[in-house]
Amino acid sequence: MNIEHLKLFIRIATTHNISLAGSELRLSPAVASAHINKLEDGLGVRLIHRTTRKVSLTEEGKAFLPYAEDVISSVEAARTSVGAGNFLPIGTLRVAAPASFGRMHILPALTDFLALYPDLNVDLKLSDTIVDLVEGGFDIAIRNSQLKDSSLIARKLARDTRILCASPEYLRKNTAPATPHDLNSHQCITLMGLDDWAFQTPKGDVHIKAKGNFRTDNGEAVRDACINGLGITINSRWSIYNHLKSGELVQILEDYPLISHADIWAVYPSSRLLAPKVRAFIDYFTEKFGDTPYWE
Repeated sequence: MNIEHLKLFIRIATTHNISLAGSELRLSPAVASAHINKLEDGLGVRLIHRTTRKVSLTEEGKAFLPYAEDVISSVEAARTSVGAGNFLPIGTLRVAAPASFGRMHILPALTDFLALYPDLNVDLKLSDTIVDLVEGGFDIAIRNSQLKDSSLIARKLARDTRILCASPEYLRKNTAPATPHDLNSHQCITLMGLDDWAFQTPKGDVHIKAKGNFRTDNGEAVRDACINGLGITINSRWSIYNHLKSGELVQILEDYPLISHADIWAVYPSSRLLAPKVRAFIDYFTEKFGDTPYWE
């Protein structure tokens, strides 16, 4: 059984794309298909279903996958133990990230990241839509919301502190709220569907139904509307840290912290064989953001 064929099969199981998996291992689509055919012929079973749009594992392929991963993990552990092998990231890393966070914090860091790994290419999809990693063929996704139970593996990259803020212009025209209940008499800017604002108070948690004459489905629009004096809103520090420094925005109700369970996460499909390019990306950004992110 050929080790390279097993590596290819494992990447196909993750990307659901023979050509993409082959390119990561520097194989042409024709050679990648031939390798899989040889693996299937040797085993005497079909491992993947092939269609014009994508590939998927057969029942036999699903059963075979964990054993293939164990074989590769054992081989690489043995090679590493004697200092053999080159495990530098190569190929194409497909990353999905929220539009605002990706543009503000992932994109600027890619210059240094790619300088460290010159044989690596990055495809970055910026979208606030939660993508299906397997269906979309993504290696990794950045998410900044509370994670739901899934088969994905998640690693925390940084905390996502959220605060209440307003512009100096708005506060000149309106008395600053002294307690969360005072928000009932203010214009509150909300993201659609996220108008339940929860606060920690000395008397317990308090929930406010935020109301105002402007709401939107875009986080940057919420921030910009707040800067323009339309009202009070919740923002992540990673989004507004420069505006806090410049004085365009002011934090309010500091004595009543918001209740939030959001962090910045890197998620990737469950696999015991973590590709070097994925590991490199996670390690790089975990170190870059650190325990106290630069936007805090």
